[in-house]
Order: sequence, then structure tokens, then C-alpha cells
Amino acid sequence: MYQLTKHKTMSECQTDPNTDIQLVEKLMKNIHDSNEPPDFSIVLGGPLFQLLMRLRLTTPALDLLKKRIFCITLFAWLPLLLLSLIEGKAWGNVGVPFLYDMEVQTRFLVALPLLIGAEYLVHKQLRLLVGQFIDREIITEKVLPSFKELVASAMKLRNSVTAELILLLLVFVGGHRLWSTVSIMETSASGSGSWYASFNSADTHLSLTGYWYIFVSRPLFQFIAYRWYFRIFIWARFLWQSSRLDLNLIPTHPDRACGLGFLGMSSILFAPLIMAHGALFAGLIANSIFFAGAKLTDFMTLILGVVLFVQAIVLGPLFVFLPSLMRAKRTGLRDYGVLASNYVGEFDFKWVRGGASNERLIGSGDIQSLADLANSFQVIRDVRSYPFEKDTAIQVLLFVLVPILPLVLTMIPLNELIKKIINTVF
Repeated sequence: MYQLTKHKTMSECQTDPNTDIQLVEKLMKNIHDSNEPPDFSIVLGGPLFQLLMRLRLTTPALDLLKKRIFCITLFAWLPLLLLSLIEGKAWGNVGVPFLYDMEVQTRFLVALPLLIGAEYLVHKQLRLLVGQFIDREIITEKVLPSFKELVASAMKLRNSVTAELILLLLVFVGGHRLWSTVSIMETSASGSGSWYASFNSADTHLSLTGYWYIFVSRPLFQFIAYRWYFRIFIWARFLWQSSRLDLNLIPTHPDRACGLGFLGMSSILFAPLIMAHGALFAGLIANSIFFAGAKLTDFMTLILGVVLFVQAIVLGPLFVFLPSLMRAKRTGLRDYGVLASNYVGEFDFKWVRGGASNERLIGSGDIQSLADLANSFQVIRDVRSYPFEKDTAIQVLLFVLVPILPLVLTMIPLNELIKKIINTVF
């Protein structure tokens, strides 16, 4: 992969306060005509990345992860704690105190760090995943220039100032309307209000803490989340454009995906993003259980919807290769069908109809070759229409459900749950 050190050492990048995304753009321009695999990152770039660079919260290599998580999380959560303490709503005096609001705690102390941490994993590993297109010769020398153009196009979209301005607009235009939005647990909190607002049947009044929450903390979280959806769009667009190239797909590849099976690893790369969604909805459900008397079983439809949504954004983009895979499968069945017919015809003539009267079947490699040909033909018949295994979908499901599983304790006491597990296992 193309390294940043060919133009500027990493230490220089970290100490130069003026280093920003322009460096990455120059690198992409320089590798356009290079024979080396192009660098690919859906994380580096955009105005927020440049701002974090100038604040020394990141580097061109996306280092300083712990510092970045600590500072952004503290900026969103700590003022809420301090203001709620000043107003006496941190742990009492209202129906939903700040420290008891599970939705807010999981949003800013679990989901937000996961969203930020996901950037580092995706940045480091997704470029290696894209490199597999070239390493496995799915992208041949003939198609490589077009492939690099797609990478350059994705990086240009990633760096778009307009795109992030639109995201900001989506977040803040509706920000002033959020004061009138009351969650399920708040409306049932015996009319005593929550840590950020007091409300009655006629109106809702934000506290000082509420203004910071509605106009700073929550929009910050939403912007980071929406930014991830935009990145998923860039990834899906890149895959769709790549699927339209003349790919060198091998129908007999043992991964049963004509060599594209490596794309299933993307579910692991997006694991923190997936778990962030699970944690966010776990907090929402917990509030309804603790403050509105709801039961976990009341949210089965919601949980199913979250699972399907996450499956769609993580695995959905991979289905763009369905036409290519099915075309490779049909071509493989036709070509290997002709080959098999020719071979078994010669085999039949040689060993069944006496064409090899002077040879002995024992010790001949013809039988093994016939078996190998049959195995190759079966591999082609087993080619999937999507470049991932069923276990991948199960992994995504588990990543979503892990943050929600502790809520099972609201239905079954821990000691009873342990007894049931022991009785089941032993």
C-alpha cells in the first residue's frame, strides 16, 4: 500500500500544525499514475477532520485515539453533569434524574466512544480490504487505471465540504424543535419532568442543562452518527462502481464467492459501529422499562427493526456484486460443463469401452482427475449470490444484541438466570 512517508514523514505530519487533508489529496494525485495499489480511507478527510488536526486531536494516520475519545466525550457529557448538579437534578428532585437516564448515559459514554473508535479500525483495515481486489488479481492491469479512478472519486466525495455542511444543516435546523419532543419515559414520569426539561399538558420548558443537551451535546452526537452513514454511502457507492468493472472472477475459487469472499470481513471492521447502535437502543429501552413500567418483550419489533437496519447498512452494500457473481457462475457452469463433457467422454471411451486396452486402471490418475473435476463443478454450483457467509450475518446480529442482553435481567433475576444456564449446560 502507498505510504505517507514517501512524501512526508509521519513525525513531520504530527508536529506540523498546518498539515491537513491537502496532504492526503496530494498523495492521491501522485498515486493515480503509480503502479502501486491505491490508498483508501473513508475516514480521513472533511472539515471536521481538518478541525481535529488543528486542535491536535488527530494526525494524518488517525493516531491520538484515546485523547480524541476522551476530549469529545467529555465535551458532550461533562457540562450536562455539572449543570445538572448545579440545578439539583443529577440524582433527584425530578422524575428522571440525569445520572439515572440510561439513554443519555449509553449515548454519550458508550455509543459515542464506539463511533469515534470505529474510525481508527475502519481506517486501518478497510484499505487492506480494498487492496485485496488487486492482491487477488480481481482487478487486472487492464482495469487498474479505472479502479484507481474510482478510489480517487471516493476520496473526493469523502473530502466534500458541501456534504458535511448538509449534515450540519440536517442536525441543527431541527435542533430548535427538539425542545418540544418528549420521549416515552418522560411523558410517563408522573408529571415531575426530567433533568433537562419540565413539562405539562400545555408546554415544555428547557432547563439550562437542557439547552446544552439540545443544542450542543445531542447535535454533536447526531453529526458524528450521520457522518458515519455518509461514509457507508461512500463505501456502498465505491463497491457499486467496482462491481461494474470487468472483474476477473474465478468461479472455482474455494470461498464460493468467485474470490470476493474477503468482503465479508467488513462486518468485523464495522463491529464498533454496530455495537454503538445496539447500545443506543438499549438505553432507550432501559428508560422505558425503568421509568414507564414497560417490559423487554414490548420492544421485540423495535429490536428486530434495529437488527434489520444494521444488517442493511453493513451487509447491504455487498449485494451490488450479485449480478457479477451470478454471471460468473453461469459462465463457469457453461465452460466447466463443456470441459466435463469432453473429459468424461474421453474417460468413458478409454476405460469403459476399451480404448485403453494396454493400460491398467489401478495406479492411473484419471480417476482422481475425474473426482477433482467433479469437485470443481460442485464448487461452481455452490457459488453464492452474495460475497459473505451466513455466519457473517449471525456475527452482525450478535454485535447488535450484546448491548441489549443485560436487559434480560429486568425479566429474570440474575440468580435464576444463572441457575437456568447451569441446568441447561450440565
